[in-house]
Amino acid sequence: MKPAEFVSALCGLSFVNTFNPYVSRCPIYDKVDAPQKRTEALTRMLAAAVQCEVDSIWVGRDLGYRGGRRTGLALTDDFHMAAHAARWGVTIERPTKGRPVAERTAAVIWSVLEKIDVSIFLWNVFPLHPHKPGDPFSNRAHNSRERSAGEEILTELINLLSPKRIVAVGNDAAKSVARVSGGKEVVQVRHPSYGGQTEFLKQIMSLYTCRVQTLF
Repeated sequence: MKPAEFVSALCGLSFVNTFNPYVSRCPIYDKVDAPQKRTEALTRMLAAAVQCEVDSIWVGRDLGYRGGRRTGLALTDDFHMAAHAARWGVTIERPTKGRPVAERTAAVIWSVLEKIDVSIFLWNVFPLHPHKPGDPFSNRAHNSRERSAGEEILTELINLLSPKRIVAVGNDAAKSVARVSGGKEVVQVRHPSYGGQTEFLKQIMSLYTCRVQTLF
């Protein structure tokens, strides 16, 4: 599967009470061509990644309404879009309008990513934004049907990028990654939310000890 085919498969995902940022447009915050911008950005970044020796894929659980729903990029909010794209030699334009929105998890993730100089691709088990019924600007955990579809996509991503290892961020991600790792080394780290920030940073420092300077 090539990058464009991978993104096409991603665009074909549709579930009740979810937002697919690669085909759907938020009438409140998105620019007119937001889905196209997000699709193009992801395709270009994947195309760059397949040309590299990818050290690892960091895998979270779902896209959040303050982060990936807006950017189309896992574990990345408005404030870190440019930095994310730049890691792959890509320049992208923010697909949303109005003031940039921050996400706490993304801020923690990027506080350490900015200090690591190897190729790391970011993803989620469920690559869409699942939300509560009637409340598009909320977060919920994906269900079993959504997880199954997400694991199929994640399997394709692992095959496409062939990383040296996979870093599962949080327990939910770790369970899925264990099922689809294909024999790759899997490292589980604490999710940085709900009081896990300090442990997460220490674990990442341990993994990338030669490349991370002090984070505190």
